[in-house]
Amino acid sequence: MNSNYQKGRLRRWNDDKGFGFIGADHGKQDLFIHITAFKKMVRRPIVGDIITYQVHTGNDGKHRAVNAKIEGVTQIKKSPRKKYVQQSKDSNLASIVIITVLTMVVGSVVYKSAITKNGLQEKQTSFMPFYPLEEKNTGIYSCTGKVYCSEMTSCDEAMFYLRNCPDTKMDGDGDGIPCERQWCGQ
Repeated sequence: MNSNYQKGRLRRWNDDKGFGFIGADHGKQDLFIHITAFKKMVRRPIVGDIITYQVHTGNDGKHRAVNAKIEGVTQIKKSPRKKYVQQSKDSNLASIVIITVLTMVVGSVVYKSAITKNGLQEKQTSFMPFYPLEEKNTGIYSCTGKVYCSEMTSCDEAMFYLRNCPDTKMDGDGDGIPCERQWCGQ
């Protein structure tokens, strides 16, 4: 490659295909130039631009322009873009890892909470049919710590305890009818 730069005017340019021809100032034959020869230019070349370039002879013996600059058009300075992109990729990866870990932690807390809540809800929402007491029994019974069927004196008392008193152990099958074998069996 010749290290001397030459000047010429861009006579033809096909922007869609990215190539054109430079007319040399010395009157020689037009020289092929490809868009890749214009590195770091802020805009693409247009017909009439003065081009500074080097001539390269390929293996096939053909000449072409390389290392081209458009006269009067500023070049893009080397930017730290690659570093920025790398930092961006690293920070994106870190963000993804943090979000994933947080999602897993929050998900496990919510899952455990749902299991606990559902477990409690099952106990609280088990089927318990309502059997109203007769008026005559309304004021007779009070929660005095009786828990088992053996402590009851009637089906009415067992029903009162089951519906109104905590921690009774009189409805083993959970059907809402207490003491089925002793008092409330049908």
